[in-house]
Amino acid sequence: MLITLNPHLKITVKRHYFSALFLACSIGLIGCSTESITQKSTAPASETQPNEIANAATDATLDYDAYGDVLDTYVDASGWVNYADLQTSRQMLDSFNNGLAAVDEATYGSWSEAEQIAYWVNAYNSLTLKSIIDQTPIKASIKDITGVWRLKKHPISGQEKTLNNIEHDVLRADFNEPRIHAALVCAAISCPPLRNEPFRGDNLDAQLDDQVQQWLARPDGLLIDQEAGEVRVSKIFSWFGGDWIPTYGVETGFTGDKTERAVLNFISNYVSEEERAYLEAGDYELSYFDYDWSLNKQS
Repeated sequence: MLITLNPHLKITVKRHYFSALFLACSIGLIGCSTESITQKSTAPASETQPNEIANAATDATLDYDAYGDVLDTYVDASGWVNYADLQTSRQMLDSFNNGLAAVDEATYGSWSEAEQIAYWVNAYNSLTLKSIIDQTPIKASIKDITGVWRLKKHPISGQEKTLNNIEHDVLRADFNEPRIHAALVCAAISCPPLRNEPFRGDNLDAQLDDQVQQWLARPDGLLIDQEAGEVRVSKIFSWFGGDWIPTYGVETGFTGDKTERAVLNFISNYVSEEERAYLEAGDYELSYFDYDWSLNKQS
């Protein structure tokens, strides 16, 4: 359940403060001037930090342009990441993640479904980057970070969520959009490529389609070998195959059980007409690539 902050709380406190201050000035208990009132209503940053955070959470807008600069600088065209340089210059990434924490329920609720999906996908990817560069030295695999998916909590949208919460309890639970699996990047070589621009609601459909095409074009994304009678796909289609059933489930054609047929039906939209016909005919063996959990870092 999202927590809505009360934007009127601070105003109410200030009204009571100034009423008491005016009364004290009137009866001569303290000496007052415009300067003294200004000084007393502006506390040191360390004292006002909680209220400032509350206001930020109410009024915040995410700076996707700054996050885009991070991705453009440290992620190459193939989706590999320069973690070493990002670790030494992480201020913009940390600032974006702080912005994720400051989004309140009213702001989130005002967004379109596409904007909400983009928000959570960007959050998952940016917090994954943070999880990698929080380690010194940087680990050879994200799996070497204890509790990175299930235990480590991140402040986001007035709550604290793990990476698993974002993926399984929000994106997969609240939206019927299996293409998110082409966009969520868990910092491994066999993950889909990390896009070097943010996902945005007004262009999400095109971005997700492009992500699927890039993902399937990878050596461990899709292989159709008609001569050998074999089709191999990413292990992600095995782990989350059920997510494709609501939209791509079919009763006939393709091969395998209903989950595998749904996955193959989905994939058939991203191949040539000849390959689509081959997939629909179903005369082949379906298998899955091994998953390489090595870090998706630049050489």
